[in-house]
Amino acid sequence: MTDEVASVLPPARTAAGAVGLDAIVSDPSGAVIGLDFDGTLSPIVPDPASARVHPEAPGVLAELGPMVGAIVVLTGRPAAVAIEYGASPGPGPGLTDVPGLVVLGQYGAERWEAGEVTSPPPPRGVDAVRGALPGVLLSLGVRDAYIEDKGRALAVHTRRSADPDATLGALRGPLARLAREHGLTVEPGKMVIELRPPGVDKGHALRAFLAERGARSVLFAGDDLGDLAAYNAVRESGLPGVTVCSRSHETAPELADRADLIVEGPDGVVALLRALTRVLGKGQAAQYG
Repeated sequence: MTDEVASVLPPARTAAGAVGLDAIVSDPSGAVIGLDFDGTLSPIVPDPASARVHPEAPGVLAELGPMVGAIVVLTGRPAAVAIEYGASPGPGPGLTDVPGLVVLGQYGAERWEAGEVTSPPPPRGVDAVRGALPGVLLSLGVRDAYIEDKGRALAVHTRRSADPDATLGALRGPLARLAREHGLTVEPGKMVIELRPPGVDKGHALRAFLAERGARSVLFAGDDLGDLAAYNAVRESGLPGVTVCSRSHETAPELADRADLIVEGPDGVVALLRALTRVLGKGQAAQYG
């Protein structure tokens, strides 16, 4: 990496991250840029339904998209919801304006591309848990948790509770038993427990996407425990790669410890993407100028 490029991009904390950044800069058409949504492209908020994409993120991604091999958003949310929450609040672009964007929702079970969502039918266990979950919470005396119905999964958020951590602790065992009874798995997160079908995670989704696109390098940015599977996929892919932690006061220590690069929340993610766009834009100008 040249001194000029190094002065624009933040330095990687690891040798693997430095190699990954070099590969993306030297061969951008082979790079896949993977991004989580909540906490990475969108600030964390108390009500998951009020989450919205960082106002500057779609514009930066719209510039970056034509310069790299692909941009993919990997999220536990339904793909259509990520697109809805990625709409521009004003006259600027939204996520639908990012060239070639793919959104893999429900940990890869759904796919949004070119305005179309494809998804297999939800497994039967999800319907059973949907019916049982309110009664389980009531039996535990938990009345201030929020159930988010994702269609193919259900998430119980405790951020609205008077004591979110204590409520989360009280729910772990009962929700794990409920999931097992109906053939589902439990995914813990920041003040949330998700019950979803087994065999799908961000690691599987990212591996499949890298193979589909014939990627030659990869960057993935995330902020929660569910993103560790994508971190593993970056390392296990054999490609030059960069794992980025979007850090906040809620970030799991395991994620920051494993990251090649740490930035401060969605603001930091946008700044990183903008710096990468600037570097790649200069490279293209030098090539064709």
